[in-house]
Amino acid sequence: MNADGSNKRQVTNLNKASFAPYFFPDGKRIIFASNVADPKGRDFDLYMIKTDGTGLERITYNDTFDGFPMFSPNGKKLVFASNRHGSKDGETNIFIADWVE
Repeated sequence: MNADGSNKRQVTNLNKASFAPYFFPDGKRIIFASNVADPKGRDFDLYMIKTDGTGLERITYNDTFDGFPMFSPNGKKLVFASNRHGSKDGETNIFIADWVE
């Protein structure tokens, strides 16, 4: 949308939760967390989509929570929170990954 609130448009329509959106450095795509692939709605993974709502692509395949993704300013690193590799259920840690197109 515009800074004044006009021209709002919905980018996703997945009938599941979609949250923590963050623009790719190119400004043409958005990375976000969603539970769209889990029928029970408990498993969140990272997805990307073009700003026009096309090209949905799953980024992570983890059977627990992945969320809150952000890119480094140069777009070479992705940081996100995850329950993977926790020492106990529900433990959330921060992960940094190299982003390779």
